[in-house]
Amino acid sequence: MNRSTPRRDLEALSVLWERQWPAVRDHLPMPPAYPDRWVRFHSLPGSKRYPDDEAEYDILLERHHTLLAELGPNDDELYVVTREWNGDREPVTRMADLQRVDPDAQHWGSWVHYDDFPDDILYQHEYISRRPRRRQALDPLLQLVADEVIAGVTLAPLDLRWLYHPYDGGGDVFAPSTAVRDALKAAYPDWLSTRPSGM
Repeated sequence: MNRSTPRRDLEALSVLWERQWPAVRDHLPMPPAYPDRWVRFHSLPGSKRYPDDEAEYDILLERHHTLLAELGPNDDELYVVTREWNGDREPVTRMADLQRVDPDAQHWGSWVHYDDFPDDILYQHEYISRRPRRRQALDPLLQLVADEVIAGVTLAPLDLRWLYHPYDGGGDVFAPSTAVRDALKAAYPDWLSTRPSGM
């Protein structure tokens, strides 16, 4: 997908999303949506939230790529959905860091972002691109997420059969099925939260 992608293709993608993930509001997968297919993995040993050195960045990135490879070993390309929030009804110039790591993204949609402060209206602006599932294409984005520079990133295969939502501290998997989710949990038990909620 590039800047010249016809609008009808984005509309078709929206229809596919609604068919695959009707409970995911605003294309942003968050627990408790699909509890039978969701699992959260932490990105550092001991559930440490932020990396302090290159060795910890290596661990964090390796965990993200391991999970992506488990979810879609044959997926050469992924959709990358990024988001920005501000008080502007229409999208404006994207954040420089996002423009740098995802330069081909195009605007997918904007809407009011509902939160706990209804008097301060925020708009969520969503952008989408297609990126090769290679470390050099994804690592700069994942590092910005890990450093809490950006948030609200979603990675998905072109058929949207699964969703991956990296956040500062780990990644939320929305698997194609409960069986796949359970297999991932069994394969990487040390990466799971010790909390009963799984958060």
